Amino acid sequence: MKIVEVLVHPLAMPFERVVWTAHEPFGKAELTLVEIRTDEGIIGIGEISTGPQATVCKLVQELGGVIKGMDPRAIDEIWQKLFSITYPRPGGLGGWDGLPPPLPRNQRPQFMAALAGIDIALWDIAGKAAGKPVFRLLGSTQTDVFTYAVGGFYVEGGPPLACAEELAGFVAKGFKAVKLKTGALSLADEVARARAVREAIGPGIQLMLDMNAPYDIETCIRFAREVEPLDIVWLEEPLHWYLQPSDFVTLAKAVSIPLAHGEREWHRHTVGEFIDSGALRYVQFDCTRYGGFSEAMRIGRHAQAKGVLIAPHSAAQIQAHIASAFGDAAYAAESVGDERLHPIHHRIFEGGATHRDGRVHLTEAPGFGLTVDWNSVAALRNPN
Repeated sequence: MKIVEVLVHPLAMPFERVVWTAHEPFGKAELTLVEIRTDEGIIGIGEISTGPQATVCKLVQELGGVIKGMDPRAIDEIWQKLFSITYPRPGGLGGWDGLPPPLPRNQRPQFMAALAGIDIALWDIAGKAAGKPVFRLLGSTQTDVFTYAVGGFYVEGGPPLACAEELAGFVAKGFKAVKLKTGALSLADEVARARAVREAIGPGIQLMLDMNAPYDIETCIRFAREVEPLDIVWLEEPLHWYLQPSDFVTLAKAVSIPLAHGEREWHRHTVGEFIDSGALRYVQFDCTRYGGFSEAMRIGRHAQAKGVLIAPHSAAQIQAHIASAFGDAAYAAESVGDERLHPIHHRIFEGGATHRDGRVHLTEAPGFGLTVDWNSVAALRNPN
């Protein structure tokens, strides 16, 4: 089997209203679909959830030329070959070794995103070629995994405690755990939001706080001590982006709530330092943002060896296969309680993993089990 073509489809769709995390606004959903075609008619589908989209798409097209003619089942070989473009190498100057010249330093995050989409599509091909879903290709027999629903995004001018009713609505849908966006308002207001959600969902539902890196160490300690009585499962990305594993260690020693981190990291080398620090209870690497399924599996194996639970960020239709593969070493896969937060997924994909009764249920369809509605893809194509 050989790769004959790599296609990229940039998709976008406006939200009904602008929503905020503590860090940034979102006026539209974006998803970059990667399609890898083979000479045997098997097509692999991957997705990328970060940008800038135009740069990422250009890189996918360039990398597609590098892997054309290779066996798509040689996933690790392809990953390493592409990754080698990110650094200087003997004979690599000017592309003299047959690969593109070393990548400009300022494109490394976008490159890791492009690599993610290609790698996920290769795993989809591998499953389809073997006639197995990816989780069974990995040796797992676990057909469902625990999940939680994320919500509580900020709306300018909206009532600050509306999040309580929203997350209680997720519980009414069957979720046994919910995650609240937090960190954008004053410390007192954020404590009030978390308290309102806890009162609305009751004591038997797990509650996580998704913070998007709003605090320095001292402020985060103050916040953590205020919300500790609310039985919080984790503080996710609690510290400013520039703070290091040693700072997470300082925080972990000062508070009783476990820490989660990893979705914004590009690769196993930085995630590994956070795991090795002992500060994290949960690692949340997102294979659709950076590095792909292969890198997520490498990180998962390292986390498992260190006793850190695996909790992949977003895209449950893909990452639930990772959670299944690691069994008790995985905590959960993330879902959205409100499908309007991921409107593209629900328009272009059919089949695959579904969530009900607080769990993501995997199918026996080969690969990731996703069928693409190409008419919807054409309708959502981003001309930019």
